[in-house]
Amino acid sequence: MNIIRKTSVTIFATILLFTTSCGSKNVLGIGELKSNLSAKNIIGNHYKNELDFETLTGRIKIDYSDGENSQGTTVSIRMKKDEAIWMSATLSVVKVLITPTRVSFYNKLDNTYFDGDFSYLNKLLGTELNFEMVQNLLLGQAVFDLNKEPYYASSVANKYQLKPEKQSELFKTLFLLEPTYFKMSLQQISQPSKNRLLSIDYKNYQTVDGKILPNEIEINAVDKEHKNRIEIEYNSVEFNRDVSFPYSIPSGFKQVEIK
Repeated sequence: MNIIRKTSVTIFATILLFTTSCGSKNVLGIGELKSNLSAKNIIGNHYKNELDFETLTGRIKIDYSDGENSQGTTVSIRMKKDEAIWMSATLSVVKVLITPTRVSFYNKLDNTYFDGDFSYLNKLLGTELNFEMVQNLLLGQAVFDLNKEPYYASSVANKYQLKPEKQSELFKTLFLLEPTYFKMSLQQISQPSKNRLLSIDYKNYQTVDGKILPNEIEINAVDKEHKNRIEIEYNSVEFNRDVSFPYSIPSGFKQVEIK
């Protein structure tokens, strides 16, 4: 399976199992913790510093490993906030299009495609996924709404830690936030009954045109039989350009089933 198709499917599946720069680019250092901040204050600052943009364009370097095989490639990415995420490999060999109602990709190397909605993936893997969760994962925001339940706050290794006051019977979650901009440093979702763990580690952040964006993200998805790792690095990011999302599944391609 081509790396882009495998990466896009793995991003969806791992969440479900529990998800030329035009300005300055600087990798940000980590500031100091502010003492005695409540969970409410930490969560409020996280959403206050949510990335504000209309469109994003750039390139991302993707490295994928499943414990047996490793692949790496660089692809173009375009986003229109809350509306579309589009990725394309060189010469449009592989394309991915995600919208709030559609999940689609095609692969010219083996003449296959998938075209469906989130309900298909939700039914297939047994839990809920939506466009916002995928978007938030890529932008350093919490994949779950932190305002929907109360959290305990503490500090670990110069990071703010949030844990739900009452963990779900199905999933256990943990969030670490960096202290400068209250962006995600680590998101961890586990399903102990099925030995599943999803870990999203934000190695560092960058500033582009005054906006704070992840620079390197490492996603690890582990279950009883498999361990998948995806490393993502953003390059050449620009904000608020006019964008289009050219996408058309070539005729004659065979639809694939995601297993």
